[in-house]
Amino acid sequence: MAHHHDHERGHGPHHGHTDIDWAEMGPTLEASAELFASLYERALGWLAQEVTEPGLIVDAGSGPGVVSCLFAETFPGARIVAVDGSDGLLERARARAERLGVADRFGTITGELPDVLSELDYPADLLWASRSLHHLGDQRGALAAFAQRLAPGGTLALMEGGLPLRFLPRDFGIGRPGLQARIDAVEAEWFTRMRTELPGHVAETENWPALLAAAGLKHTRTHSFLLDLPAPASDRARAYVVASLSHMRDKLAEGLDAEDLATVDRLLDPDDEASLHHRPDVFVLEAHTVHTAVRPA
Repeated sequence: MAHHHDHERGHGPHHGHTDIDWAEMGPTLEASAELFASLYERALGWLAQEVTEPGLIVDAGSGPGVVSCLFAETFPGARIVAVDGSDGLLERARARAERLGVADRFGTITGELPDVLSELDYPADLLWASRSLHHLGDQRGALAAFAQRLAPGGTLALMEGGLPLRFLPRDFGIGRPGLQARIDAVEAEWFTRMRTELPGHVAETENWPALLAAAGLKHTRTHSFLLDLPAPASDRARAYVVASLSHMRDKLAEGLDAEDLATVDRLLDPDDEASLHHRPDVFVLEAHTVHTAVRPA
């Protein structure tokens, strides 16, 4: 269940578009991103090996700003601009920056990607887009627009893809074994429908390095980062799993059989001892992939 849920804006867990009140989702999005902080920190450390002393870092699709603030900590000389379509989420980002003492070099811009990036005062040395691109109908066009906002020698970092969330053993004692693989298949179909219904949708092969190169960028790199939180799950990890499956529940009704749906409902029922709320075997295992490329100097 991972390709398509976003802790930040665009990783609560699963999202549609017009039917989501992003500001209302703020606490869930923030908690999910905090759970993944160690993964993001490793990703930012990897970026820092090649992106040295950036002046401006743009978080395109920042959500409540958890990663934006991690950028502020990782790059203490940089100015950070969080960009998102939800001012409610950006309010949370500004409050977080204030709490962490980085508000003096932290700004926000409200608007829809990619056009809102024209409001930047100067080009970015690093533009980070974490699972925001797949919300845009024309991904190739959006990448070209992202690339245009980079300073010469600037880096575009794209977090897309990875491996789906796993949170229980293949056979966890209720229902038919292999439930999560069947959920993956339903979500993949849902994601395809979501993409095709986006305004201005353009079908695109998800070869991210090739798309970055097509945007005129060079030196593509790819690295995946694993979040491995073994059982027994912490309260925060357990809450993330419950939220992830809960947000999938309506979509699952279209693709799972009655037995699997009954199993899902048991997993979500806080009064059931076999549920995710009580089981000792709940874990979190998930991977995110980051692709980078550089604007020629």
